[in-house]
Amino acid sequence: MPHGKPAGVRCAQLDDALRCRVFGQPGRPAVCGQLRPSLEMCGAADDGGAHAMRWLTRLELATARS
Repeated sequence: MPHGKPAGVRCAQLDDALRCRVFGQPGRPAVCGQLRPSLEMCGAADDGGAHAMRWLTRLELATARS
């Protein structure tokens, strides 16, 4: 995604298991490496990532271009 990933659009680098295909690779976007997991983002419960997905969705919506 040469011009960034629009809010609400699935990242092109996610595989079917929602794992990043470029994790640890030199070409990985800097913004991905700067995003650090936290209790606020990930939640305390083991919910299969549902809390984190809701948090990321809110972040995307808050930063979406009009």
